Amino acid sequence: MQGDKMLCEIFRSSRKEEMYLYVDKRQGLAEVPAVLLERFGKPVSVMTLILSPDKTLARAKASDVMAAIREKGFYLQLPPAKEEYLLDLYRTPTESRY
Repeated sequence: MQGDKMLCEIFRSSRKEEMYLYVDKRQGLAEVPAVLLERFGKPVSVMTLILSPDKTLARAKASDVMAAIREKGFYLQLPPAKEEYLLDLYRTPTESRY
């Protein structure tokens, strides 16, 4: 693709919900370190798209994703951080008054 565009394949993790791996479609997973793939689990292809710096992505700037793929061979999108108060609610046992 042109220097300002990239054909990108996105994989989801089979182990961790909301974890995604972005790679150059032509390179595939060849540049992703084995240690990362081991922790990521079996990559499941979810989408192929053309990235450009002005493309809108949900959780990252397309330009940052493209730069990481060019420099490292991949971009890892981690799950969003859980709100601390939600974790506290989960940890706190609820009492029944009946």
